Amino acid sequence: MQLQVLSFVLFLHCMEYTDSQQHASRHRQHKQTPGLSPGCQGGCLTCSDYNGCLSCKPKLFIFLERNGMRQIGVCLSSCPNGYFGTRTPEINKCTKCKSDCDSCFNRNFCTRCKAGYYLHRGKCQESCPEGLVPSNTQRECVLDCAGECETCLNTDTCTRCRPGLYLLHGKCHYVCPEDFEPNEQRMECTPQVHCEVGEWSEWSPCSRRGKTCGFKRGEETRTREILQAPSAHGDPCPATSETRKCVVKRKKCPGRRRGERRHRNNRKESQDSWQEREKEREVGDREDAENRNKTEHRRSRGQDRDLTSPAGGTAH
Repeated sequence: MQLQVLSFVLFLHCMEYTDSQQHASRHRQHKQTPGLSPGCQGGCLTCSDYNGCLSCKPKLFIFLERNGMRQIGVCLSSCPNGYFGTRTPEINKCTKCKSDCDSCFNRNFCTRCKAGYYLHRGKCQESCPEGLVPSNTQRECVLDCAGECETCLNTDTCTRCRPGLYLLHGKCHYVCPEDFEPNEQRMECTPQVHCEVGEWSEWSPCSRRGKTCGFKRGEETRTREILQAPSAHGDPCPATSETRKCVVKRKKCPGRRRGERRHRNNRKESQDSWQEREKEREVGDREDAENRNKTEHRRSRGQDRDLTSPAGGTAH
């Protein structure tokens, strides 16, 4: 009997505790509701301390994150991977894809499968139908392409080649055909681009050391522009400038000052006087040489007379 009374008392205490906890929870929930408390964050329309967002602002999706034994509501502009968004007049929410889907458009249409499954017509399958082969990189059932194709539109048309090959018109090539060159980034054969140049310009005036007169022979130049630069394997550009010898039509420069002409005349006169002095010196040297020769000749004649005179004769 005492045990029954004790049990009844404990039951009443438990009921009172439960009622107080529920009242406190309702009080917290009521306190966090917009209009009563400005504490909601991150796009929440209504929220609570225990469960986070209870509803979201327009156009946002509510997403439930698990935190231990409870779920926390957050509001997102788009659903995370593995979920799809549904909109209704009452609520916009994120719904989980099927277990074999990595991402999906809706519950019945997958866009990418999890590892070990292959996508075919929106479904994830462990094996592919006849005529298709599984692609581990794409996680899809793809056509059984030719040996040189990695992906193909059909058995005769490749869309991507295996490593080391270049795609051209649906076929894979080890070496690009003539008039095509390999594009290493796109792994395709692209058309070669050859250099194109414009017409030659007119020949420049005949000049020499930056002058166009005062000389007889000089040089003249002409140029042309590059209209199209070549690709890596295209024909290179020819020379864009040419130079040739020329003969000036007017040797004398017009408009020379009198001072320049006088200086030129003085320089010519000084050169002439120097030449005259040289000639005079040469004439003087010749005269001196002749006088010396004459003096020596007279001396030799005088010696000869002395030897033949009576005073200088021999005794008989």
